[in-house]
Amino acid sequence: MKLLEGKTAIITGGSRGIGKGIVEVFAQHGANVAFTYSSSAEAANTLAEEVSKTGVKAKAYQSNAASYEDSQQLAEEVIKDFGSIDILVNNAGITKDNLLMRISEEDFDKVIEVNLKSVFNMTKAVQRTMLKQRKGSIINMSSVVGVKGNAGQANYAASKAGIIGFSKSVALELGSRNIRCNVIAPGFVETEMTGKLDEKTVQGWRDAIPLKRGGEPEDIANVCVFLASDLSAYVTGQVLNVDGGMLT
Repeated sequence: MKLLEGKTAIITGGSRGIGKGIVEVFAQHGANVAFTYSSSAEAANTLAEEVSKTGVKAKAYQSNAASYEDSQQLAEEVIKDFGSIDILVNNAGITKDNLLMRISEEDFDKVIEVNLKSVFNMTKAVQRTMLKQRKGSIINMSSVVGVKGNAGQANYAASKAGIIGFSKSVALELGSRNIRCNVIAPGFVETEMTGKLDEKTVQGWRDAIPLKRGGEPEDIANVCVFLASDLSAYVTGQVLNVDGGMLT
């Protein structure tokens, strides 16, 4: 059963890692996907081609989610190319980890801008369309670090906790128009990025997780499908921890 048949989704940061997993799984469920990338044009266009083979419409857009203007322009282009915006997944994010005493002001500002302000930018950009349609599902990617904090990640934790407060407020504001807003807080997910880490360190992390494994991008994508589809029609303002039991 294709749970997202005929719906159009925008996914930011969709060319690799968790974002790429969401693009692929959404397409399998029948969604037309518009996704953004910042620099890896080749990977993004290859993904769009692959996904198009499943019979859905897919297009990659180079866009900086941290830019208000870029976000407005992206929403306009997607409406022109696809005709509607039913789902927004704010997934774009970066880390610049360091102990508080070593974090520069620039590293703090950059993480807040890319991770948190981008969520505001994109939500504002799709709001008018969703209000007109009187329906929509917004899914914002936080992190277990945004829920419980983490030493050496004060900037990242602040940005991801901010996403939770923002999302709950949006859920309260837009609920009467049948626009839902929820948060996913992934735990340790194995992507290209974690593949570069020391295997012993990674194994240590796996051993500390109740399910004894890291998550796959698909694990996060499947929860996104639930929140994007009509299966979750009565779910809004929630934070779903998808972390193998880390925060249990």
